[in-house]
Amino acid sequence: MMDQLTMVRATINGMPVEAPEGTSILDAARQAGIRIPALCKHPDLLPTAACGLCIVKIAGEGRMPRACATALQDGMKITTHDGELTRIRRTTLELIVSTHPNACLTCGRNGNCELQTMVGEFQVRDDRMPKHIRDVPPDHSNGSIIIDFAKCINCGRCVQVCQDVQNVWAMSFLNRGINTRMAPAGDISLAQSPCIKCGQCAAHCPTGAIIENDETATVWEALRDPDKYCTVQIAPSVRVALGEEFGYPAGTNLTRKIYAVLRRLGFRAVFDTNFSADLTIVEEASEFVQRFAHGKGQLPLITSCCPAWTDYMEKNHQDFIPNFSTAKSPQQMLGVVAKTFYSEKMGIDPAKHYQVSIMPCTAKKYELERADEMFASGYQDVDVTLTTRELARMIKQSGLVFRDMPDEEADSLLGAYTGAGTLFGATGGVMEAALRTGYYYVTGENLPKEGIEIQPVRGLDGVKEAEIDIKGTKVRVAVAHGMANVDAVLDKVRTARERGEETPYHFIEVMACPGGCIGGGGQPYGISQEVRRKRMEGLYQDDQDRALRFSHENPTIKLLYSEYLGEPLGEKAEKLLHTHYKPRKTYLR
Repeated sequence: MMDQLTMVRATINGMPVEAPEGTSILDAARQAGIRIPALCKHPDLLPTAACGLCIVKIAGEGRMPRACATALQDGMKITTHDGELTRIRRTTLELIVSTHPNACLTCGRNGNCELQTMVGEFQVRDDRMPKHIRDVPPDHSNGSIIIDFAKCINCGRCVQVCQDVQNVWAMSFLNRGINTRMAPAGDISLAQSPCIKCGQCAAHCPTGAIIENDETATVWEALRDPDKYCTVQIAPSVRVALGEEFGYPAGTNLTRKIYAVLRRLGFRAVFDTNFSADLTIVEEASEFVQRFAHGKGQLPLITSCCPAWTDYMEKNHQDFIPNFSTAKSPQQMLGVVAKTFYSEKMGIDPAKHYQVSIMPCTAKKYELERADEMFASGYQDVDVTLTTRELARMIKQSGLVFRDMPDEEADSLLGAYTGAGTLFGATGGVMEAALRTGYYYVTGENLPKEGIEIQPVRGLDGVKEAEIDIKGTKVRVAVAHGMANVDAVLDKVRTARERGEETPYHFIEVMACPGGCIGGGGQPYGISQEVRRKRMEGLYQDDQDRALRFSHENPTIKLLYSEYLGEPLGEKAEKLLHTHYKPRKTYLR
């Protein structure tokens, strides 16, 4: 039986409120529909009380505590807004603006900046205080993420998410007092740091201090080039997140509108990464069966479609390289199949075939740089990766009205997908899809209808563990998302090895970003657990709505193997669809 929650009762602006003991005044007010301004507090993160905007008054106390870091207590009478609080908040904003450049028009967050919005709300019209702008050039070194140090407001969000949630420790605070600033530890470049390009710092930054490397101009140039045959693919989680940029509720599945708008942007063919997610599953499930049932390779098998995890693993968990599935990510599988199989079928010169991917992830930009493995077609398999946010900008720049787009279908050869393929966008989705097909490969039959949805690997718990019964054979699995959680799972495996014990898991799925790709660093701003949950529900619904829900039943996947690849894990499949890993240094000097 769950422990009974102890509730506390207070009043906020004369309104009775009730909340569990330990709830902050800020959260209690939000639950009551009262918005207290704050710049440093993010729903994913612990309070730092850094910005000073969330001050409130408590009757009988002379101080003005910060609501984000003050717990609601019985009998409190709290005032969140009055003339004095507004004046203090405006002055605080003026202090923040005095260290912030007036560069809104050229900023990557213009129109979607928390500081800009708040300054507008409080009508900070004049620079009443002397300017003190950091004279530090932006860091463009790592290709995926850009840091503009002058725009940092020292809220601490990036440092906290990088250190505590991701356990990467690429970001830290340097110096003290007015000279305090955020930067990679040791004041080295981002490329030299342990950064894994996951983009969680950018997703949580309230200003334009950390943004993705925008490559929309490169794609526009390619679309204008008559000598290029431009095609595009969209990742599973993009379809349930893009709509937020156009006023749709989080989780709204807009797959067919996205197909339509991509064609009108100028792409000659529209593919779906869900197709290659099905392809990935056929290869990965085959790989798992080889290891688990036939003893060919180390257990546990670790699966992921996440290049941030690949980067992290090669730097920090090199002893697990033999455990990591060699199957490429769906992005790269579709790229190589598009440049080979599709180009041959359609009579396209692969040298002129220009493949763009739309991903929820900043690290996918990094994946394209892994030059020793991502040119299996003889050309760069995927030429450019755009985040969901970048695609939204292109649509807005184009003059197209997204809401007016008709529903269309993807191009058939590389567009058909099953429900299993769409699950890749959520934590646990790769595992669930792989188990559906792995069960078939072991038993020769599909999971029964009531067992298709593997509930133990679903949800937003940081680590999910389960024992799956495959006709009497027990398969122990784990799913982890957020790098700190991944570390905990791998440490458990490592400890068992050191003790000479049986592995605690046979199969592990890892994703760098909390929630998996639905919470990727390139998704629309405003991430929270509730937003992740709604996006996840959108993917689960897409799975339920599909006529086919097993990757191995995708008819186009069967055609691809029969006409081109041969068999899973065969010679041609190994050459085109698999990759390799190598140990790398955590810091580059």
